[in-house]
Amino acid sequence: MSDSTPAPLKPFNNWPNDAGFDIVHEERVPVELKVSGTIPPYVSGTLYRTGPGGHQVRTEIGATYSIDHWFDGFSQNHRFQIIQTGSSTRIIYNSRRSIDPLIETIRKTGEMAGFSFGQKRDPCVSFFKKVMSMFIPEPGAPHDHVNVGVTLSVNPPGLRDVDTSEGKKKKGGHASGIQSLWAKTDSAQLREIDPETLEPMGLATQQVLHPELTGVLSAAHAKSDPVTGDIFNYNLALGRTQTYKIFRVSAATGKTDILATITDAPGAYLHSSLITENYFILCVWGGQYLWGGAKIMWEKNMLDAIAPFDPSQKALWYVVDRKHGKGVVAKYECDPFFCFHTVNAWEEPSPTNPSQVDIVADLSIYKNLDVLKRFYYDRIKSRSPGSLDYAGEKRRSCDVFLRRWRLPAVNAALPSKPREAVTVHIAEHNHSCDLPVINPRFLTKPSRYIYGTCDRDLSTFFDGIVKYDTETHTPTYWSVQGHNPGEPIFIADPEGTLEDDGVLLSVVLDGYAEKSYLLVLDARTMKEVGRASMECVVGFGFHGIYQPQAVNGPSTNI
Repeated sequence: MSDSTPAPLKPFNNWPNDAGFDIVHEERVPVELKVSGTIPPYVSGTLYRTGPGGHQVRTEIGATYSIDHWFDGFSQNHRFQIIQTGSSTRIIYNSRRSIDPLIETIRKTGEMAGFSFGQKRDPCVSFFKKVMSMFIPEPGAPHDHVNVGVTLSVNPPGLRDVDTSEGKKKKGGHASGIQSLWAKTDSAQLREIDPETLEPMGLATQQVLHPELTGVLSAAHAKSDPVTGDIFNYNLALGRTQTYKIFRVSAATGKTDILATITDAPGAYLHSSLITENYFILCVWGGQYLWGGAKIMWEKNMLDAIAPFDPSQKALWYVVDRKHGKGVVAKYECDPFFCFHTVNAWEEPSPTNPSQVDIVADLSIYKNLDVLKRFYYDRIKSRSPGSLDYAGEKRRSCDVFLRRWRLPAVNAALPSKPREAVTVHIAEHNHSCDLPVINPRFLTKPSRYIYGTCDRDLSTFFDGIVKYDTETHTPTYWSVQGHNPGEPIFIADPEGTLEDDGVLLSVVLDGYAEKSYLLVLDARTMKEVGRASMECVVGFGFHGIYQPQAVNGPSTNI
């Protein structure tokens, strides 16, 4: 939206972060970064990051067009090659935007057509035009205008033979084991990215995996079996009857199977899901779409099409058998909440009846939907007057909590009769995090430590990285005044025996210097062991993925 903005303030709490949102820089030609400290030799591979790389365009008439919501920022991808040479470490970096044609169209027209997550549309659009657009849909955006950049997958099964190059020459690095790289979002669309140059290729939809995956929505976070590499996700078709299709893509064959069809749950904004050794769990929390999803057509964005939070509408849990074709085998319900990111889930004997199997699930949750509207740019940038709307006690409705549930007796439950999902523990807000990760070796197994970005009111955005011990209920922090971390990625020590044997990688913005660096933390002590300094800013992105050197299989989707 193009309009005047209030005069900027001094950075909130002397913690500047604006440079991480106002990105104009690309590094298309790889550059070597300055490495300091000691990066363990087992950290050898490629780290990819994706997310917004800027949100403003200067138009031909001299106005500035601004994207309103952080989730709609112009996607940019980043690659950090971590190369171990004897006793030293080299890190090579390159980056590239993936949505240049859209930016050019905005520059010429001063407008952004199509659908978005939360862009505020022109209030002067007539009622008649809105009604007509419901029955005569506007032409779809050109493929190179579709903004896809929330999560990434390396060598995903089922897409190996899909060609989206449209005549472009791909430069997949066979020596690195990375044959393909795909960006995903919370729709059924996927964009292929050249794994070396990061040039955006073409689009595909989930229908290339299976013809029945006709819905337009899905989770940006697919889940992968840590043993087989099989991928699990849902596809959501909106309409009078909202239909979730739970599917599996085999890493061995590339074949996709529909595991279950769910039609008794409302269509909702579900960014992630859960798996255990034997089950896929779809939790339908707050975030239901109005009018069976038709409100998205009316509003042209997802956020304004989501129903207000209803404290009386229970969250629903669907447990799907993922090995024996039994479909939905159990249902649970609990008090309502909202969630972006699940953490982990596993099966264990019931403490009251060892013959029965319980599922234990950890999630990062919010008490309502207020956090969705906090992530407008003018509310998270440190110099924006709008950030004061979420300062101090005004932010309490957006607090995140790590919460553990127990789904009892899954092997004895009846899918026709929902049982109660029992809360085991809720961590204090200051101990909790979003963008949570664990040691990937412990996926679908009992896990003790959760790592993520924390928000303790020190800045207008994330202000540190926390390690939360779910046994002692104690946190350990990494936090530096004015330094703004991104999602941590856990790299396990291959010779380690403990759950916290490894390091965390996080891209951090030094808000004072307005430069980024790749931080390496000891996952046990949460102390810095090394970093790679940059001469540019890496925008505050969403998610990343690490692929070890010369591993030819699919990446782990979490």
